[in-house]
Amino acid sequence: MPREKVLCKLINSLYPPGQEPIPKISESKMAFKQMEQISQFLKAAETYGVRTTDIFQTVDLWEGKDMAAVQRTLMALGSVAVTKDDGCYRGEPSWFHRKAQQNRRGFSEEQLRQGQNVIGLQMGSNKGASQAGMTGYGMPRQIM
Repeated sequence: MPREKVLCKLINSLYPPGQEPIPKISESKMAFKQMEQISQFLKAAETYGVRTTDIFQTVDLWEGKDMAAVQRTLMALGSVAVTKDDGCYRGEPSWFHRKAQQNRRGFSEEQLRQGQNVIGLQMGSNKGASQAGMTGYGMPRQIM
């Protein structure tokens, strides 16, 4: 099966029946039609939620110039599908990582005021250390 046809079937399988983004998958052997289908897959992947920076260029696959970019796109697509968890992805979920989800927290004014009284460990403590006996840069250390 041609690669562009596989990609179109893949993206269509991530949607409920009747809502597929590529309704007609061409059987044409003409190069421009096949490249057009790769472009349709890329547009559908972006619409699905794959970031623009994760999407390969059509020539990367067509000419085999950057197959790593193609792989990154497919991995990103899998991650988005697993993260959506809408029941359309039927593969093994452990193949892809879940993307981080937003986890908003709400604090009351009282909680925010209480947090201002806490001295965090990142403030540091010198525990009695000082710079006594330090020499300038480039000077040898005096050992007695």
